[in-house]
Amino acid sequence: MPHQPKRKFYLKQFKAISNAISTYDDFNLLLSHLVEGICRAFKVKGASILLLDQIEQQLFHVSSYGISDEYLSKGPVFVDDKYCSLGTGKVEVINDIQHDDRIQYPDAAKKEGIVSMMGIPIKYRSWVIGVIRIYDGEKLNFHESDVDSLCVLGNQLGLVIENNGFKNFVDHVNMAFEQLPPRIVRGYCR
Repeated sequence: MPHQPKRKFYLKQFKAISNAISTYDDFNLLLSHLVEGICRAFKVKGASILLLDQIEQQLFHVSSYGISDEYLSKGPVFVDDKYCSLGTGKVEVINDIQHDDRIQYPDAAKKEGIVSMMGIPIKYRSWVIGVIRIYDGEKLNFHESDVDSLCVLGNQLGLVIENNGFKNFVDHVNMAFEQLPPRIVRGYCR
């Protein structure tokens, strides 16, 4: 009978992180605390949040914890695999990074001491807009309820990311509007 992993993420932690996601004013601080919290709660090597650039079809890092700058700057992470969590919208687990065709930089992972990785999709409605990646130096084995909780947090994070993008857009429009000459704002030209 396979060993059932012990839960590490209970309602108390889930509530604290959910509250943080919905109340933080500083978006970058939220992401930093989220990846650090995942590492501490699950006692894993590292975690990172990557967002999808739809035009370039690649992921870019927005926050990480426990991962070296050298590993993070190993090269672009392209999205062209229909089997990854970005394409399927499902959790992706890679238990042996050195022998999995989905990994673009296995040598960099080996040098970093990463053996396994889990990808939790970040979703906004039906769109996958990014991924939370969890890295460890041994095979990852999470309780099913912990994975479900991380997926819910990924959905909440997706909402915050989209709202942050909309807010930035509106702020830019407002700044542009404020730069218009008063005659245009009032609706007449001479």
